[in-house]
Amino acid sequence: MRTILIVDDEPAIRYGLRRALEESYRIVEVDSAKAARDSIEREAPDLVLLDVVLPGEDGLSFLRAIRGEGFSRPILIVSALDTAKIAIEALRSGANDYVVKGFDVAELRQRVANLVRLAELEADNTRLRRQLVSEGEFGRMRGASAQIRRVFDLAARVAASDSTVLIRGESGTGKDLLAQEIHDRSPRAGKPFIAVNCAALPEHLIESELFGYERGAFTGASQMKKGKFELASSGTLFLDEIGDMNPVTQAKVLRALESRTIERLGGTQTIAVDVRVISATHRNLEKEISEGKFREDLYYRLRVVTLELPSLRERKEDIPALAADFLNQLGERNNRHAQLTHGAGEALLRYDWPGNVRELRNALERSLVLSSGKTIDIEDLPEEVRRGGNSRVNGADASSDEILGAADFREAKRKFEIAFLKRKLGEHRWNVSRTAAAVGLHRQSLQEKLRELGIERPGKEK
Repeated sequence: MRTILIVDDEPAIRYGLRRALEESYRIVEVDSAKAARDSIEREAPDLVLLDVVLPGEDGLSFLRAIRGEGFSRPILIVSALDTAKIAIEALRSGANDYVVKGFDVAELRQRVANLVRLAELEADNTRLRRQLVSEGEFGRMRGASAQIRRVFDLAARVAASDSTVLIRGESGTGKDLLAQEIHDRSPRAGKPFIAVNCAALPEHLIESELFGYERGAFTGASQMKKGKFELASSGTLFLDEIGDMNPVTQAKVLRALESRTIERLGGTQTIAVDVRVISATHRNLEKEISEGKFREDLYYRLRVVTLELPSLRERKEDIPALAADFLNQLGERNNRHAQLTHGAGEALLRYDWPGNVRELRNALERSLVLSSGKTIDIEDLPEEVRRGGNSRVNGADASSDEILGAADFREAKRKFEIAFLKRKLGEHRWNVSRTAAAVGLHRQSLQEKLRELGIERPGKEK
């Protein structure tokens, strides 16, 4: 029998609700939010009937608190306050439905039945998701290796909470996909998911992007603009490449996380924001902290829960399944299907994939487009994959002996810059914008550096 928890300080109301529902459900009654917390932990109710006006902590504050703590079962507000404002606030705070005291008993029973059925569907969905995780699927991500399944399991558990999450991993490991799936499994699912790439925004723009600005705040600010914190309110804000954020903006982000308020540039009004923050980085933040480039207090505020995504070379047993999935997706999009030959599959396993899952997908897309027939052979794969072994990209790596054997410091520095940038460009399929974001340069700065060093894309006609 399903359990319903009634939270109301009026004995007569609790009696009426119990008499209306006790034939079909097990009823638990409490008269305060404090008692309700204990009952939720002890009884694990399938549905909560909650009054707004309660002694001590009011019903809406209690509602927001338990939703923030990860309680996902349906909540029906039962209140004497018959106002649209209260009803809207209740629904925005996480209630599933709202009825006014003096309700029709038949209508109440129907609404309760609908919400209990919703709880059953949610439980079925949770079981299915756990099964998929155990089988190596997490939203659009896939992997059966022990390393990635540990990440999937922890992410599935943390999704139900409202804690900040820091996702760490190399470029191309799928940090953005993991953040999106955590949001989709959270109580904030269906609310905004706003992503900001901190590395792709120039320093003078990132603050206005995050916090918005008032009209006249600076030259060109012809009208008010909301920032990403406001746009993500009630949902999730994903700060990708948080390690590339400048110190001034770091301080403002920390203040926003601690106070749950922001101020637009040029404004004086404090604006409340209800945002869950998930951040990601490929950088070693501990090293950045020791060098004074990243705030230690912000670091600990962001990493309430840390998820470490393994590189693809650390879980090569997942490559065959990933490759099959990518070829199916790409085949549907291009209306052309092909399978890997044994030799091509072996080549994928030999290569170290410095660009990780993103590089694997891009390599397969290129191979599918350039191949003929219904198979992709080793000759159809990119040159660096055919060579296999370590992750040197297009001859990009100069040996340490060659660099250290340079005639002077400037020549050694030039050789290192060439090797480093060629490798990073290769990891990002020679996409200058993505490479610039990955290495912490503006696109124009990277283009100037490439011209200075004489680096050109392989195969480009001179």
